[in-house]
Parts: sequence; C-alpha cells; structure tokens
Amino acid sequence: MAPAAVISSSATVQMKAHHHDDEVALRRRNEELERELKKSLEREERMKEELMRAWGRLSVAEEAEERLCCQLGELEAEAVHESREYIARITELMEQLSGANKLLRESSFSSSNSQ
Repeated sequence: MAPAAVISSSATVQMKAHHHDDEVALRRRNEELERELKKSLEREERMKEELMRAWGRLSVAEEAEERLCCQLGELEAEAVHESREYIARITELMEQLSGANKLLRESSFSSSNSQ
C-alpha cells in the first residue's frame, strides 16, 4: 500500500503544480486582457474627443455656409435691382436718342423744303 500512497501523493503534487500553472497562466491572460481593455477604452475616448472636434468644425462650417448663402442672396437681389435700373436707363436713353433723331430728320426735312 505504500507505493500506491506514493503514487497518489505524487499525482496530487503534479495536479497542484498543474493547477498552479493554469492559475498563473489565467492571471497573465487576465492582466493582458485588462491592458487591452484599458487601451481600447483610451482609443474610444480619443475617438469620442475627435468626433466632438469634428462636430464642432461641422457646426462652424454650417454656420459659415448659411452666412454665405444669405450674402449671395443679397448680392443676387442687388444685381437684379441694378440690372433693372440699367435697362430702364438704357431704354430712357434710347427714347431720347430716337426723339433727337426724329427732330433732326424733321428739321432737315423742313430746311430742305424751305430752300
């Protein structure tokens, strides 16, 4: 019976050593996973910060776009107004020129009839 007890005792020691090795391996793996989790959380935080900065830039760009659209609308309205004024002035000048030509023809016709 003594040899069986020695074998049993030896098997128990081996099992404890194996269990200890497994425990050490699990602790290492757990530490590795915790480090990876920490890095992942840090990356996530950096990405959130970058997203917030991008959101801020987008907001600024949208406001600038709105201001530019407003300015463009004002410039277009001003251009339409000025073009209408120019057309009216050109029409007025054409009418004056037409009237002056008519007077010249009439005076030329009456001076040639009086001679």
